[in-house]
This record gives sequence, C-alpha cells and structure tokens, in this order.
Amino acid sequence: MKVAFVGKGGSGKTTLSGLFTSYLVGSDAPVLAIDADINQHLAVALGAAPDEADALPTLGDNAVLIKDYLRGDNPRIPSAESMIKTTPPGRGSRLMTPREDNPVTDACMREIAGARVAVTGRFTDDDLGVACYHSKTGAAELLLNHLVDEAGEYVVVDMTAGADAFASGLFTRFDVTFLVCEPTMRSVGVYRQYTAYARDFGVRLAVVGNKVADDEDVEFLREEVGEDLVGWLSTSRHVRAAERGRHRPIDELEPANLAVLDTMRSTVDAVERDRAAYQAQAVELHLRNAEAWAGSALADQVDPDFVPAPPARV
Repeated sequence: MKVAFVGKGGSGKTTLSGLFTSYLVGSDAPVLAIDADINQHLAVALGAAPDEADALPTLGDNAVLIKDYLRGDNPRIPSAESMIKTTPPGRGSRLMTPREDNPVTDACMREIAGARVAVTGRFTDDDLGVACYHSKTGAAELLLNHLVDEAGEYVVVDMTAGADAFASGLFTRFDVTFLVCEPTMRSVGVYRQYTAYARDFGVRLAVVGNKVADDEDVEFLREEVGEDLVGWLSTSRHVRAAERGRHRPIDELEPANLAVLDTMRSTVDAVERDRAAYQAQAVELHLRNAEAWAGSALADQVDPDFVPAPPARV
C-alpha cells in the first residue's frame, strides 16, 4: 500500500513518516520509505547519522538509469530520454515490487533501521535559480507509476510541505494521504487548501493531529477537520529524544501515541486497491502533460487497456 505524509511546514510530517515507517518495520512488514521533501530529513528521523544521510544516493541523480530500466522493451518508448515523470507503464515495461533487488534498488536505495530508503535529493549549487524541486521528485513519481505493491507491503513517502505537491501528479499516487495537522489555524488552513485541490482527483485523505497538548486542542481539531480526523499524537518524550539523536525502539513510544499508529495502519489496510483506476489516473495526468506542452509523441506512450499487476507467485 502506498502512503503519503503531507502538511504545513513544521507540522511534524517527517516525524510522523519516520514513526509510521518504524512502526511497520517493528511489525516485520516490508517497507520502502521515500523522502520526497526538499529538506531531506527522513533518513535521520529513522536513525541515520547526519553524515550517513548526506552520503545516500539520490533518485534525481539516477533518473536516466531509472528511466532506462523501467522502460524495458516497451515499444512505445524508444529511449530513456523520451520518458517523463508521468510516463505510465505498458506492455514491455519493467514493473517493480518493494522487496525485489534490481539495478535501480542497487543504485538508489539503502537499508536504514530495517526499512529500504530512497531519497529524491537536495538542491545543488547548479540547481539554484534555475530548477524547481519537481525536477527531483519526478523520478519518485515515475517509480510509483511502475511499482506494484501488494497487501502487507508498504511504501511511505514524506512529501513536500503545504500544497506544493499539486505542481505534479505525485499527489495522486497513494492509497491514503495522511495530512499532519497541528491544532492551529495555519495548519488547518493547509488542510483546507489540500482538500480543495484533492477533491476532484479522488485522493483519500486522513488527518492526524500532532503536538496535541490537551482536550482543548483535540476539540479544536474535531471542530475544524471533522470526520477526517483519525487520531492525534500528544507531546512525546520518545520523539524529543529522537530529535536529539537518541533513537529508541518504537515499542517504547507512549502507548496512546502507539495506538494512533495502529489506527493509521488499519486505515491503510482497509483500502481496497483498484489497479485499473490507478492506471487510468496515471494515463489521464500523462495526457494532460502531453496536451499542455509535449505533444502527440508523449500521448503515443499510452498503452490502451494495460493494467499493471504484480508478478505471479511461484
């Protein structure tokens, strides 16, 4: 199942991404965690030392490799250069699973605290003033289009802050999007903006409160976000210790906060996957890109009636 974490900058979405990933790993679930936030702090949140996190390979730097591997022998895609971030898979494309080993996983992913981790990459000096961050997240979007995860497998993505995700089709690639919301009007404002944008795309949104201090905070969140609120995390010594670099086992998280993670997993597991609809949405966004700026050559990449599916188990 594919899960995204979004929210206002500073709301704690990277913290929640790390906690949820650690929780899943602690239950022996296979997890691929992708840091698609411009600040790139997820690896450290999972327990990596800062120098280890800085040394991680990036999806952005390996975009050509990723494209060349995923296109396989799809006759509609003549070269890696012809692929863009929205290119959907078709017959002949290589589909990936979260657990497999292949040239992309070897080049771009590393294990941290039991999770397979990939990062989109930070801005470089050459990027400043000439590139937007979606040039980095495009590789992640392409991966998610070609990733065929099954029940019991999880892909957790820490997204960019605010509603910036809507500048690409990445926001549609998830079974559940958790919006991390502080009990403040500014944080609720991001929730309202996100829900307004997401409404027409069938995005399944759930709100997780964070930095909740008392019943008044809970009541505020209930009044502002209603039934979208699935739970809330209170002030946590466990989290504060991790922010100081002192990571503790996830089962030492406060029981009430641990129960919220359990509810979040139940929310994800309850989703019924519709692979045909997922592919149709990918095709729709790709055709929008083709119509807007790329022309008929990209539209011809669409393989009608193709629906990606996991490989048959032997």
